[in-house]
Amino acid sequence: MTRKLARFLLATVFVLSVAALAQTASADPALPAAPSAAATTPDTTVAGTGGKIGTINIEQAIFASNEGQRDFEALSKKLEPKQTELKGLNDEVESLKKQLSNQGDKLNEDSRGALVKQVEEKQKRLERSVQDARDDAQSQQNEIAQRILQKMAPIIVKYAGDKGFGLIMDTSNPWPQGPVLWAGPSVDITKAIVDAYNAQSGVAAPAKPLTSRPAGSASKPAAPAGGTKPATTTPPPK
Repeated sequence: MTRKLARFLLATVFVLSVAALAQTASADPALPAAPSAAATTPDTTVAGTGGKIGTINIEQAIFASNEGQRDFEALSKKLEPKQTELKGLNDEVESLKKQLSNQGDKLNEDSRGALVKQVEEKQKRLERSVQDARDDAQSQQNEIAQRILQKMAPIIVKYAGDKGFGLIMDTSNPWPQGPVLWAGPSVDITKAIVDAYNAQSGVAAPAKPLTSRPAGSASKPAAPAGGTKPATTTPPPK
């Protein structure tokens, strides 16, 4: 799949202000995305905000949810034919390079030039195909992540309000790439949010949970609404 083509990477900095999100959620059509907001938008009103600061690993929460595991696994299987195609093309390129290395000095100038040209053309085709596949995988991964994040945000708001949190910060990326230098496990609400999301979504746990995230390069979905939106940066492919 995409485990060598695209990496599921979420916000570098995701600071979710419970008060701001609670005030704007009911008026923002992005929370949650649905055909009829009047009929499906959940109540995200928070009775009051406390002074505690909590943390959540948004990347882990999305990926660990039953829905996330189901949908990312389905995407992985969907993209397997493309990975096979790219592997075949890569094998062709490597075979031609080996042929050029082993026979290049034995060929006449025209034959060697034709082989070199063939290698270059195949290499360019491979690079374009890999980039197209990476972009497609990134787009589909981000669609999944954004959809889950939009539905998860109201759950975070309600949980934070009920538990007296005034600020929730994302720890998906460790410091200094992320905003949190250190935080103890007692303030982490990731598991609680995953459990609450699973209960609300009604999606059954997969028979064989995923054990690793898709790897590669990916852009990050935007924050749903309210609070500070995450920076949108794309790391270079590995």
